[in-house]
Amino acid sequence: MKPYDLLSTVEYGGCSAKLSANDLSTALADLPKTPHKNLLVDIETHDDAGVYKVSDDLALIQTTDFFPPVCSDPYEFGQIAAANALSDVYAMGGEVLTALNIVAFPTKVPLDVLKEILRGGIEKVIEAGGVMMGGHTIVDDVPKYGLAVTGSIHPDRIITNAAAKPGDVLILTKPIGAGIIMAGKRIGEIEMDKYQPILESMKQLNKEGGRIMQKYKVKCATDITGFGLLGHALKLAMGSNVTLKIDSKRVPSFNGALDLIELGCIPGACFRNLEYVENECTFEKSLRSNHKMLLLDAQTSGGLLICCNENDVNNMIAELSESGYACTSVIGSVCEKGNKYLLIN
Repeated sequence: MKPYDLLSTVEYGGCSAKLSANDLSTALADLPKTPHKNLLVDIETHDDAGVYKVSDDLALIQTTDFFPPVCSDPYEFGQIAAANALSDVYAMGGEVLTALNIVAFPTKVPLDVLKEILRGGIEKVIEAGGVMMGGHTIVDDVPKYGLAVTGSIHPDRIITNAAAKPGDVLILTKPIGAGIIMAGKRIGEIEMDKYQPILESMKQLNKEGGRIMQKYKVKCATDITGFGLLGHALKLAMGSNVTLKIDSKRVPSFNGALDLIELGCIPGACFRNLEYVENECTFEKSLRSNHKMLLLDAQTSGGLLICCNENDVNNMIAELSESGYACTSVIGSVCEKGNKYLLIN
C-alpha cells in the first residue's frame, strides 16, 4: 500500500504556519501581566521561552511549539516538530528535562500515521536526554504536532535575547532557505538531492550548540524559525537595544533556494516577515530583492544566531563545525543602537 503523504493535508506547514509577527504583537498588546519575583524571563524581551527561578541554583525553562506537517513522512514530521520545540531550551543554554505531546489529528487519517508521528517525537526527546511524560490529543481537520517542553538552567547562566553587546560577533549555525526549498518540493520544482539536506538539518538538534555556547559563556542568542533570519534578528536587536549589521553575502543558504526564488517560488511567510521588519531595517541599495526574500524565509527547526565575544570566534566556530554544524558562519556584528535596529548589506 502506498505510504500516506502528510503534505496532502495542508497548504503550508512547519513554522511558516505561524501567525505573522505584526498580528501577534497586536494580539498581545495590553494583556494583563503576571509579575513575580521568580519570573526571570518573560515575553517582554521577545525571548524564545520563559524562565522561572526555583532556587538559587535552579531555574526552569518552559516553552511550547507545534505546527502542521512540514514533510510527507509521518516519522520524519514527528522528529522535526520535536527538534523544533526542543530548540527553544537550547537557544537559552539549557538542558531538556521533560516533554508533553501536543496533537491534533483527523479521524479520516489512519492511526498508524499518528503512531509514527509520536514515535519520531519520542525518539528526539530521548536523544535530547529528556523524558516524555504524556500529552493531549484532539480531533482536527488538519494534523498538527509539537511539544510542551521543560528545561533546566542555572539562574546565572541564562542566555537571552536581551544581552547583546556592541562589539559582539554574529554567528549562524545552520543555512537558511528551508521554507523556500520545501515550497519548491510541493510544486515539483526541486529534486531529492536538494530536498533531503533540508530534512536532515531540521531533524538535527541544537543540543551541541547550546552546550558550546555555555562553554564560551555566551550571554545572548536566539534560534531562527518562522519569522526568518531578519525577523528573529530584529527581536534580538529590540530586546538588547542594539543595531545588528548583517552581511548578506556571508549568510549560508541551502543549495537551490535562490534558484527557486528566481523562478518565483516565494512563500507567503517571506512577505509577512518583510512587513514586520521593513520599518526597522535598512537594506543596502545594491542588495537584490531575491536575496532579501531569502533572508526573510521562514525556517523550521533552524540554526542558532549567536552573539559571540570577538576573542572566542575562531575557537567557537571550529567547535560548532566539528559538532555537526558544518555551515557555521560569521554573518555580521553588533553595534551601538542607531536609527534602525537592522543594517543589511
